[in-house]
Parts: sequence; C-alpha cells; structure tokens
Amino acid sequence: MKPLVVEKVVKHYGDKTAVNGIGLEVAEGEIYGLLGANGAGKTTTMRMVLGLIMPDQGSIRYFGKPYGQEQLRMLGYLPEERGMYPKIRVSDQIIYLGQLRGMKRKDADDNLKRWLERFEISEYYNKKVEELSKGNQQKIQFIAAVIHRPRILILDEAFSGLDPVNVELLKSTVKELRDAGTSILFSTHRMEHVEELCRNITIMHRSNPVLQGSIKEIKSRFPQERVVLAADRPVEGLEQIPGVLGMTRHENGGYELKVRTPDVAQQVLRHALVQGPVRRFELLEPTLNEIFIRTVGDRHE
Repeated sequence: MKPLVVEKVVKHYGDKTAVNGIGLEVAEGEIYGLLGANGAGKTTTMRMVLGLIMPDQGSIRYFGKPYGQEQLRMLGYLPEERGMYPKIRVSDQIIYLGQLRGMKRKDADDNLKRWLERFEISEYYNKKVEELSKGNQQKIQFIAAVIHRPRILILDEAFSGLDPVNVELLKSTVKELRDAGTSILFSTHRMEHVEELCRNITIMHRSNPVLQGSIKEIKSRFPQERVVLAADRPVEGLEQIPGVLGMTRHENGGYELKVRTPDVAQQVLRHALVQGPVRRFELLEPTLNEIFIRTVGDRHE
C-alpha cells in the first residue's frame, strides 16, 4: 500500500482554480518531485497533503486511510518560508513541536541533541533562533520537520539559503531518510537537485499537471539535440555541417553544438576526426531544466 496517494484533487478559491485534477503516488522510500513556476499550484497541493486545507474534489490517502489525527503525527513539513519563532530558544521550540506530534519530552530532547550533533551545531541548543545565521536557521527548521520521525515528509525548497557545503550535508541527510523508508514529496526550483534525488516527477503549470512520470521515461520523449566536442586543436567548419543549428565555443577549447537530429551528431564526429584526435564526444540527453522550460514555455500565454 502506497504511503501517499493523491487522486484527482481539485481546489477552488472563489472562481479561481488553484489545483485542477492532480494525481500522484509516492512509494515508501521514494523522493517524488513536484515542480512548477510560482503560482502553478504546488504550495496548495502540499497544503492539502498536510491537511491544512481540504480539497474540493478528489481524495488524499495516507497508507490507505483518509486524513485524521493518526495521519497528522506521521507527517513532517519543511516550509519555504522561515517558520520558527526568532526570540524563543531552539530547544524550547523543537521539543514543544515534538510533543505536539505525540513524542515524550525526553525522547524529543534526545532526538534533538542527536540531530544537532549530526549537523555540528550542538552549541545552538540554548540559543535563540534570531542569533543563528540564515543557514543554521534552515538546519533548525529541518530538524523541526523530522524530530518526530515522520513517515511522510514534505520538503518545500529545502536547500534555500544554504551554502554549497551545507546543501551537500542536507542532501545526504535527505537520502538517508529516503533509504530508511521515509516517503518524501519534494518541491524546488533547482532542477539539478531533482535530477539527483527524484525518480518520478509532476510538473504543474497554471494549476494543471502538464507532465508526469519517471524522469528516465520523460527524457526519452524529448530529442537529443546537444553535442559536446573537445579536440586537441581547433575544429574548423562545424557550423557548415548540414543539421547543425548552432554552436558555442567554450573557453577551455571545447564546443557545444545544437543539432537537428541525433544522426547529425555522427556527422559532427566524423568531421572532427578528419582534422585530428578527439578527446571528448558526447550526445547529451536533455536536462530536466530544458524539459521544464520547453513544457511550461509551450503553454505560456
């Protein structure tokens, strides 16, 4: 039984449709990507999953059951906005939030100390949130989302405000939670994070789900149009090859070409080999960022 099943969910605000018929399933130990531009309906969808608002149509089930007190305790949420009280101590807030989720005070305290040690910020136990840097505030907010060991975790821009070192730390933590069986609904504008973490995605646009499925299968629907080439010396005449639609020369001496069809890539390779050794040649699959822009852009008014 899937931990989270969203089925044909619709949400209206007056005469405005915020979410129109979205459906998705998140398996145990899966990170599912929910993508879309601002105003696409992602936040409304997540709020419905959290039980903060109810759908007007459709259903949301948690391990086969509708929303209720039991489901509330199994949900964790990291919002995009900072949600901690700035003038209250870290320990007081996190322990209280753990107790709200059904934990005993000692268990919440022990779990908090483990997480602070894991993130190498144990010294912030008695600090007020306002005394922390933005990056460390984000870590504390992450701990607040997972302190009660949720079985379903909602992450909205989880890595916002973090430097690259701490992004990697939080990513590895999210992967560990996934590997331990946590089901994660993950929303972000950083497509490279989605490609690394997610197997299945939904792209929303203007309240509608416009593209869904596994990233691998979705990429197979889009043509391979980019070639990367690097040689020991300059390659002349690449722009004149039939089917080459554009070329960019990089500072390191390499080339990136846009080609009409994958067959043109082989012509590019043959053309380069005639002029000397080739150090790198690759026909690239489309990035998720390119797919997102193409999918949403085709529907942009």
